[in-house]
Amino acid sequence: MNVQTRTNVKSRRYGVTEMSMVAVLFLIIGLMVASGLNMTGTSMAEEYAPDVQAPTLTSPVMPGSFAELSAKLSPTVVNVKVTKVEKAWFNHPQMPEGPFGEFFERYFNNRRQQPENRRSLGAGSGVIIDANGTILTNNHVVEGAKDVTVTLADKKEYKATVVGRDPKTDLAVLKIESDQPLPSAAMGDSENLKVGDWVVAIGNPFGLSHTVTSGIVSAKGRVIGAGPYDDFIQTDASINPGNSGGPLFNMNGEIVGINTAIIPYGQGIGFAIPVNTAKPLIPQMVSTGKVTRSYLGVNIQTITPDLAKALKLEEASGALVADVTSGSPADKAGVRRGDVIMTYDKITVTDSHDLPAMVAATPVGEKVTLTVVRNGKEKRLTVKTGRLPSEENELEASAAPAKAKWGLQLQELTPQLAQQLRLKADKGLVVVGVSPDSPAADAGLRQGDVILEVNRKPVDSVDGAKKQIRASDDEDSMLLLVQRGEGKFFVPLEQG
Repeated sequence: MNVQTRTNVKSRRYGVTEMSMVAVLFLIIGLMVASGLNMTGTSMAEEYAPDVQAPTLTSPVMPGSFAELSAKLSPTVVNVKVTKVEKAWFNHPQMPEGPFGEFFERYFNNRRQQPENRRSLGAGSGVIIDANGTILTNNHVVEGAKDVTVTLADKKEYKATVVGRDPKTDLAVLKIESDQPLPSAAMGDSENLKVGDWVVAIGNPFGLSHTVTSGIVSAKGRVIGAGPYDDFIQTDASINPGNSGGPLFNMNGEIVGINTAIIPYGQGIGFAIPVNTAKPLIPQMVSTGKVTRSYLGVNIQTITPDLAKALKLEEASGALVADVTSGSPADKAGVRRGDVIMTYDKITVTDSHDLPAMVAATPVGEKVTLTVVRNGKEKRLTVKTGRLPSEENELEASAAPAKAKWGLQLQELTPQLAQQLRLKADKGLVVVGVSPDSPAADAGLRQGDVILEVNRKPVDSVDGAKKQIRASDDEDSMLLLVQRGEGKFFVPLEQG
């Protein structure tokens, strides 16, 4: 290697060394500057972050396990088995042609007039609410029951008595007798329940006893058209047929709702009656077997923005009176069609849905003040609440003497009565009572049926019905034309 070559190699070696030293020098200077200016990633974020306080959680986002709650609460949940006896009417088949047609016609005409007793079985759930064996469940689980059997978590079975029902809220109370105190669940406060809170449902879906599901409260105050006092808790905890009447628990192990309904075409959508709705009703059902409520006698509807403008209201709130029942407490107090009820007993009526619950919670016969807007002007009216007829048509029957023979109690249908009972008829006799094991019961008549004819003659009074019966050649039988809902059919009654 010559001298020039060695010189070039040496120069290249020094160049690399000098560049490495310069790079290290700049790196050291950069670290010193960064340290002096405190320029860390965290400090940059703090410097440019908006001046807001991040929310803090007071409880874990998700429970670690529901095992402890399940073990504690499952013994308080029961399986409710119900036996019902229903009347089944023989359907008239199409008659064959030919010489045997007349024979079959006579045969089947006789058969279809004879209802058959058919036993049906149902099942649901319930929850023990005191150690003495009081059980809360749904009305639709035990309605029309002949026998009710309750099975506990330890497989013990008890015959249960239906001590009270309230069809309007779909609640019922059962009672079982036990030699020992029974495990019971405490009632919570459904008002404190918040959307997003965790809840646990325990019941017997599809006959699978003591199934535990969990979810959150999806919404509150849901109106699903089940009745006049809709105020449901919506949850995504799995609820299926058989869960009806079972409890919805909060994370403290308290009852916050009674599972009652599902949307059949939806998944993860169930509804529970708030326990605060049940609390004031349970003592009435236990002591009297039914629930007594107040009523005003008005038909109301929701105020829309267009209605608010037409009625000269500042905002779309209140309950619009669409009609007033003649002779009702509201009528006597001076409430008129077109009035907008803004406050009830000094409580604001935000929506028409609020008013029925407010009135129902008022003691019968109590005087309350209504604030109404009429023709753009505010008025105050004092109304004395009346007693609302229950779902079981608890009215005095003017045909009590007929009960002994036929098992029927009848009430003459009036426009007011038809409106109160939501009957789609304007004349006839309302069945307000049916005695068990009577000709009327054997024929399948129910409370709420409307008798339009007796022995093919129209009737609109109890006296008229009695005259038709007496005028018959056979006082031990009669033929009734009955309207049930929108359908009409003939029902023969026979003395055994």
